[in-house]
Amino acid sequence: MLAAAVALLSLTDVHADERAALTQVASFAHQVTGVTVARDGRIFVNFPRWTEDSAVSVGELKNGQVVPFPNAEWNAWRNAKKDEVTASDHWVCVQSVVADAHGDVWVLDAAAPAMGAVVKDGPKLVRIDLATNRPARTIAFDETVAPQGSYLNDVRFAPDGKTAYLTDSGAKGALVVVDLETGSSRRVLDGHPSTQPDKAVTVMYDGKPLRRPDGRGVEFSADGLALSGDGATLYWQAIKGRTLYSVPTSALRTPGVAVADQIVSVGDNGPADGLLISRRDGRMYVSSPQDDSIKVRDLSNRGSPLATVVHDKRLRWPDTFTEGPDGTIYVTTSRIQDSAFFEPSAPAALPTTLWSFKPTGS
Repeated sequence: MLAAAVALLSLTDVHADERAALTQVASFAHQVTGVTVARDGRIFVNFPRWTEDSAVSVGELKNGQVVPFPNAEWNAWRNAKKDEVTASDHWVCVQSVVADAHGDVWVLDAAAPAMGAVVKDGPKLVRIDLATNRPARTIAFDETVAPQGSYLNDVRFAPDGKTAYLTDSGAKGALVVVDLETGSSRRVLDGHPSTQPDKAVTVMYDGKPLRRPDGRGVEFSADGLALSGDGATLYWQAIKGRTLYSVPTSALRTPGVAVADQIVSVGDNGPADGLLISRRDGRMYVSSPQDDSIKVRDLSNRGSPLATVVHDKRLRWPDTFTEGPDGTIYVTTSRIQDSAFFEPSAPAALPTTLWSFKPTGS
């Protein structure tokens, strides 16, 4: 069980210089990426096994503590026990947890610890029935969908519950379309420029290029993902990139359609990680790791620039968004730039934080 200290901050404690104030919801002793708030208000988080063999990969936040979810057994896989614990029914390296509109939570397991080799039988999308707290369905991804070098990153669900859309931020970026009625999946825009890192972009942090000890920079492909409220338009972008792209989901759902011909360049986000379209007003929230900020885009006004909602030095790599039932926006800070990937002296277990803020006018 992971401890999570809950500390509410007064406005005088907040260092944000923009319109919205941050509230610290929880702090973790391990590197968090995903967060979701279910329809009933329950909060779930995940800890990918990147630089440590974390004891909990998926958890529910309860009374200031992270409780293994759906149970300890599903969290029992470890790198050290790779040959002893089955990957198909345990969390291997979970990157995202996402609540759907029907009251359940889905877990996306990239199954690539340390963003390295994909563990056989590990890549999967699992629906957890929150009424029973038990896995209700597992959609396994074979090597045609999650090949070696892949890193399945984020997922969004069509309002009708028939389709899921994923990003692959690995060595060869792509989108993945999942037919939730049949369980069949396929890669689209595999290797297309819109899903690849932009060679002209260098991700910066603290005023200098963010590089690994061997000189490599940030290389994440298609990562951030958002779906319009009506389910008609999918948005995505690479972290090592600037351009936000979109495509009609009708093109993605129809095999044989020339999807690339229908891609639209929506605007310049700069290097960005998390994307979220608010149910409340339809605006898109964008996490901006380079400048410790959260920004917003008015999708109804094409060509409108990003506006900063929060700029706060404590937002060290704002990562994943979720929206609570009351419109509160939650965001994790995964501190990727402070991790052992980029900072050799960093601890294997990297402390991270979950924040929230109220959008202006809510």
